[in-house]
Amino acid sequence: MNKHRSPRFAVVVPAAGVGKRMKSACPKQYLKIADKTVLEHTVDRLLKHPLIDKVIIALGQHDEYFNSTSLPQNKHVETVLGGQERVDSVLAGLHKLAELNFEWAIVHDAARPCVSVEDINQLIKRCLSAKQGGLLAYQAKDTIKRASSTQEVESTVDRSVLWHALTPQMYQTTLLINAIEQGLKQNYVITDESSAIEFIEQPSLLVEGASDNIKITRPEDLALATFILSNQQTMKQEEVCE
Repeated sequence: MNKHRSPRFAVVVPAAGVGKRMKSACPKQYLKIADKTVLEHTVDRLLKHPLIDKVIIALGQHDEYFNSTSLPQNKHVETVLGGQERVDSVLAGLHKLAELNFEWAIVHDAARPCVSVEDINQLIKRCLSAKQGGLLAYQAKDTIKRASSTQEVESTVDRSVLWHALTPQMYQTTLLINAIEQGLKQNYVITDESSAIEFIEQPSLLVEGASDNIKITRPEDLALATFILSNQQTMKQEEVCE
């Protein structure tokens, strides 16, 4: 595939967070896996997709780490100033995409380095085919309990209708900007892009993705992500050998 064929896509990566739950000296996106930061792994994975030719990273105002990575030298990477909350950083990135005339916006968490190119491809294909936005997700596997205010079991929830939301999430750029701005004006809590789309009562596709597309949030997640990345690399090498 030609990297610059139409349609072309860009990804907004909010990376202004400090990741307090990691209890580390630096933000989680700058922790190292092998010889690269989590953020570098994430951006490298996104740019492996042949139709993604730009990544917009929203950085914190006092970021002290980005310039020590390889990313400033990457011609496919641009940065914008992020905000206090994730949604503020996403919105800053979306405005940049609108300036650059990207019709579709893809948003991906900085701390999800294990997303597969195949899953990204499925998301893009499904959204373009349906002319509708959507998100990667996977169905709940465990029995889910609804708790009471005293942390006792209130009921068992039907897990067949429950999905774990992942990223990337993909929507038309102007639609997503409008949804987020409307939600913020009305003090609606926007937890991800699809929740903003829900707020304006527009539909979202659920595109099944792999459950190993984990988000690094706690210290134990870093070891798991290291294992997943190593395993993915091993599987790829085996496919080449075949």
